[in-house]
Amino acid sequence: MLRHAIAPTRRYTKASHDVVRHQCLNSDAKILLLYVQGLSEADVSARSLGEHAARLGIKGRAYQRAKQLLTDSGYLHAWRWQGDRGRWVTEQLLANVTLTGEEAGRARVGDGPSPTVQAPTVGGPGTREPGDSYPEEQREKNLPHPPPEDPEPPADTQLAAAERVLLSLRHDHRDLLLGVREARVLAGSAAEWLRRGVSAADLRKALTAGLPAGGVRSAVGFVRHRLVQKLPDRAEPMPSPGDAARPGLVTCAGPGAEHVFRPVGAETRCGRCRVQEASGAGDGGRTQPLPWRHRLACDRARA
Repeated sequence: MLRHAIAPTRRYTKASHDVVRHQCLNSDAKILLLYVQGLSEADVSARSLGEHAARLGIKGRAYQRAKQLLTDSGYLHAWRWQGDRGRWVTEQLLANVTLTGEEAGRARVGDGPSPTVQAPTVGGPGTREPGDSYPEEQREKNLPHPPPEDPEPPADTQLAAAERVLLSLRHDHRDLLLGVREARVLAGSAAEWLRRGVSAADLRKALTAGLPAGGVRSAVGFVRHRLVQKLPDRAEPMPSPGDAARPGLVTCAGPGAEHVFRPVGAETRCGRCRVQEASGAGDGGRTQPLPWRHRLACDRARA
């Protein structure tokens, strides 16, 4: 396919790759999330999420499906309580990153900085002269494409597979949300599991099973602890069924030059010696030339 893209200089919304490429969100959920993120605070507060969805043409079951997917993925949180006059009130929080229930509660009441807002720079506010532009705006205006945000993936196939497992943990539990750089730091420890014979599915199960009842406070610390503490032993190589069933070579106890053969049972003489002995016993001890069928059987027995 071909692509032609020009980075906009105004009237645009920054979208995270985690949202655009999310496998558990359908197109309605992604469009609704990006639409609300691009509204002003006044426009967001003036309408409910359902009204914003209706303006996009997302109604009925499509809206309920999109809302459920956003809730399951940790982007949408809602609180419902009964007011003074007995009427039920619902308050919704829609974030552009996945939040746990505790993080959403802190962002709701304003207790500390929101995960989507950076801490302010130390010092007083600066002045902006007419005609000046901030570096962020200047960079987006001059570059034809936005700069890459993530480093190059590792070339090692096992490291790449381990990184994919770590980044997919968020789909099993929202508390195990890892960034690309965090997953890359832990990929070495996770790849050691794969080198020891653990499949990617079993590795994901070991990292997501039996989570603490109170939630995971630090996804990086929790995953690092499990990768180290639950690392399995190296599996010893098992002999193949053919090697275990095939006996070794033994020295034949028959006459003539020393030679070896592979026994089938507990015999001590090769097939040729046994045939010669049987043929000599039947004609008074005189050795007769072996028929070609017997010679072929002896050659097969020696092989």
